[in-house]
Amino acid sequence: MAAKERNEPLDHILLSGPPGLGKTTLAYIIGNERGCNVKSSSGPAIEKPGDLAGLLTSLQEGDILFIDEIHRLSSTVEEYLYSAMEDFFIDIMLEQGPGARSVRLNVPRFTLIGATTRQGMISAPLRSRFGINARLDYYDADNLSKIITRSAGILGVGIESDGALEIASRCRGTPRIANNLLRRARDYAQIKADSIITQSVVYKALSMLNIDSDGLDEMDVRILETIIVNFNGGPVGIKNISVSIGEDEDSIADVYEPFLIQKGYLVRTPKGRVATPKAWNKLGIDGRKPSNQEELF
Repeated sequence: MAAKERNEPLDHILLSGPPGLGKTTLAYIIGNERGCNVKSSSGPAIEKPGDLAGLLTSLQEGDILFIDEIHRLSSTVEEYLYSAMEDFFIDIMLEQGPGARSVRLNVPRFTLIGATTRQGMISAPLRSRFGINARLDYYDADNLSKIITRSAGILGVGIESDGALEIASRCRGTPRIANNLLRRARDYAQIKADSIITQSVVYKALSMLNIDSDGLDEMDVRILETIIVNFNGGPVGIKNISVSIGEDEDSIADVYEPFLIQKGYLVRTPKGRVATPKAWNKLGIDGRKPSNQEELF
């Protein structure tokens, strides 16, 4: 609001956080509130300085350039971006060898909004040039319920408050997952429940997808079962888990483990992954926790 009153572009903004929390949506909301155009691209799509120059020179004064997965920009492109962010110009090299020359291109004052799921992979010089650094976190059930109710209105399906809360409790605190589960509940309700999503409809629909009341899906349960049953609760290395369940290591580390750790089912130790007592109870596996884990809890 203050920048709008001063008729100045916003400071450059870095949005970070897990996938599915609405970083791209937030960038367009900022553009809408600011009353300016938003031109979007992604880090992998900007392969060379010429690609960046084309984007920057197409902007108007005060516009927003949104770059998704900004941590995947090449170091060469980053170097050109520094001067554009600070001084609003870029120097492009033309030709090669003895005839090479530099051409300075002035760019309009713009706002760069970068989105990333891995802030640690952004170089320090680039990160320091963002005036606003905002981290998005997982949503609570009340806010997710409002999002789900709004999405149901857009989809044209009726939903009761307890049905929205039931979806909110199973979607890992992530709006993208919440909207996906809403669509599956809509499909079930259309065939089985007169197109009205109730708590019972959500329970039956998500049970068919093997998503339990805590949001754990089939792969989450397989990971915990493997650690507890095959490796006596751990510690166990991620390579052994990967081979046991037939999933690649990156998917386990980036997709499944963060939620299991956040909810207290799994811990990482220097020796490997360990299932917590909460995981044992969740799976209903009886037995005393192995002695080599006692000091971990």
